[in-house]
Amino acid sequence: MSNVSGKKIKLGVLGSGKGSNFVAIAEAAQAGEIPVDIVQVLTDVPDAGIIERAKFFGIPAQYVSPAPFKNKLDGEAEQQYIQILKNAGAEWIALAGFMRIVKKNFLDAFPNHVINIHPSLLPLFPGLNSWKQAIDYGVKITGVTVHFVDSGIDTGKIIAQKAVPVMENDTPETLHQRIQVEEHILYPAVLKILAEKEL
Repeated sequence: MSNVSGKKIKLGVLGSGKGSNFVAIAEAAQAGEIPVDIVQVLTDVPDAGIIERAKFFGIPAQYVSPAPFKNKLDGEAEQQYIQILKNAGAEWIALAGFMRIVKKNFLDAFPNHVINIHPSLLPLFPGLNSWKQAIDYGVKITGVTVHFVDSGIDTGKIIAQKAVPVMENDTPETLHQRIQVEEHILYPAVLKILAEKEL
């Protein structure tokens, strides 16, 4: 199904790091490969690379302090994130390396419209440094998962997965690099499917 109407879903992106998945989505959107319009980028890290990368694409991006919480988005900060995204017209939210747990209020503001990408074949290796967990555990195959976000940690309904083999000589770094290559393919592909379904 191609998007003949020219309509696009409006996407907000939350990230804490360099923003490589954001770039993959933005490039696909700009090239007209996916019916997605990124309307806002938010980060919880003042000097996150994703801010500069968003500016490069001409997309509004800002840091919003998550204080006083260390690892979750809650309270006043949560309300601020919701308000900025709503004001920008965001309908879907993509977490792209956002290192905080989003809570019920945030999920209720965008019901069944918050997705995340995780560098393992969930339910295996949830949480941080999944590629290192995979190597430490000795698995021969790991991968990438795109899933809906619920109030658990990497526990939401799985949308799509892609396997990545673990090589004999892999270090956490080399494995992570190969996982990221697949992330950058899978995330835009899933957004295309979700967007076309919605439209």
